[in-house]
Amino acid sequence: MYKIVVDPDKCVGDEECIEVCPVNVLQLQNGRAFPVRKDDCIGCESCIQVCDYIAITVTEV
Repeated sequence: MYKIVVDPDKCVGDEECIEVCPVNVLQLQNGRAFPVRKDDCIGCESCIQVCDYIAITVTEV
């Protein structure tokens, strides 16, 4: 199981992380990415790789 967190102060809402997520964990809410399906995260870290703003962390729990 993985924990995904998006820092709203760093996220610019460019949606790249949303588009790259293979299991649709993230959605845009109030102009920022938000993990709406946290339990579905598979820990691939694709979202981290495309985020130029270092706004996302994924940790194994």
